[in-house]
Amino acid sequence: MHFRKTVRFNAKKSSEVTALKSVLLILLAAVIALSLASCKKKEKAVKENLINVRIAQAVKKQVRPYIETTGTLKADEEVVISSEVDGIVKTVTVEEGSAVERGTLLAEINDIDYALDAKRADAALKQAQANLANVKAEFQRKDALFREELITRQQFDDISTRVALAEADLARSKATLDTSRERLARTRIYSPLRGMVKEKRISVGDYVRTSSPLFQLIKVDLLKLNFTVGEKDLAALKTGQDVDFTVDSFPDKKFKGRVNLLYPHLEERTRTLQAEAVIPNAGNLLKPGLFAKATIYTGAPRDVVVAPLTALIYDDSTVSLFVVEETTARSRKVKTGQKYGESVEIIEGLKDQEQIVVVGQNNLSEGVKVHVAR
Repeated sequence: MHFRKTVRFNAKKSSEVTALKSVLLILLAAVIALSLASCKKKEKAVKENLINVRIAQAVKKQVRPYIETTGTLKADEEVVISSEVDGIVKTVTVEEGSAVERGTLLAEINDIDYALDAKRADAALKQAQANLANVKAEFQRKDALFREELITRQQFDDISTRVALAEADLARSKATLDTSRERLARTRIYSPLRGMVKEKRISVGDYVRTSSPLFQLIKVDLLKLNFTVGEKDLAALKTGQDVDFTVDSFPDKKFKGRVNLLYPHLEERTRTLQAEAVIPNAGNLLKPGLFAKATIYTGAPRDVVVAPLTALIYDDSTVSLFVVEETTARSRKVKTGQKYGESVEIIEGLKDQEQIVVVGQNNLSEGVKVHVAR
């Protein structure tokens, strides 16, 4: 009996130990599971703290400083041809748009009256010449008589005066003839330059008076580009600088010129300086009045580090950007220079080949971990 009780006690004790082991194993498994879950949560939290960004690379490239502006093309010369005499228009040899050379006949005014005036003046001149010859002959005779004291001093003085008057009359007749011939010549109107007829204001049969405008001519083989620049760009602008520009009529073609004139004052209302560039126009492709988008190059090409404009962060007068070092964002204060399209020159604070954040930088701060989106 005693042996049976002992066996029963040992069996019961063994069962309790087994149960305790099972409980311990369950507890250990639970602890391991909780630890694993905690690690996963931590890993997930770390992943969630990474900020997605996009980056671009700072590059060093050769650029040329420039000023961008707009302007208007104008004729190099523009003249209004006016009548120098009164009369009826006899002929007109050109129309609007006609090409003319220097000396081309543009129009004629009826010259009958002026031709008759020239003939009268010519006849008066011949009469004055004959009169002077006659008076001089008489002067020679009376001069000999005066030397022999055969005539009085008064008589000699009279003939001397008549010679002087005859010479003056001859000079006046010559001037009258020259004037008449000049007025006759002015009935024919010629072009003073090589260019084109912008406007014709007369027709055959019109009566015109002295100073009446007849034609407007423009010189178009050379054009002027009139433009303005702000006072902040004034120091960089100089005569002789190269100019590139485009016009809407030929959007894919670039035209060239050179700055040749800076006006001596700024417009007070706009605080801008007016300037002018000379533009060759071989073939008359460009027309006065066209609107132009111009680039004035203010210096020689040079190597600079540039960054995308989208990378910059502005805070009052401070400009900064973020660079990525491995997986960490670092804030950099930078000093910017001139803009070149979608990029800007970085004078200080950035090196060539550094990785710059261009998207997502507004969510960053110094030392934050980032994930670079591809």
